[in-house]
Amino acid sequence: MHTHDNTKTMDQKIFNIGLSVETVSLYLLCCGLADAGSAISKKNILEIWNSSEAELRDSLHKLEEKNILLKILSDGQENDIYKLVDVKQWRIGLKTPSHA
Repeated sequence: MHTHDNTKTMDQKIFNIGLSVETVSLYLLCCGLADAGSAISKKNILEIWNSSEAELRDSLHKLEEKNILLKILSDGQENDIYKLVDVKQWRIGLKTPSHA
């Protein structure tokens, strides 16, 4: 069951915390799935992910480590389901672009 409240999930802070392009791309894919009312599942992500599965694992780990994405269900067979965490709960130290 999915409850969707028509608010957009993407937060601009994702671009200022020093994540790799692949990790930011994964976040944006997850936001797109959530905004469309689809489950943020590894299966759904793999249908649209265009990088390697190793890069996906690394990016998922980084988003979980920063508390941006939370694994809420796993069957132990890599059929994981995630949810996006509110930006106020992200574990980040904001990085500002250098002007050197």
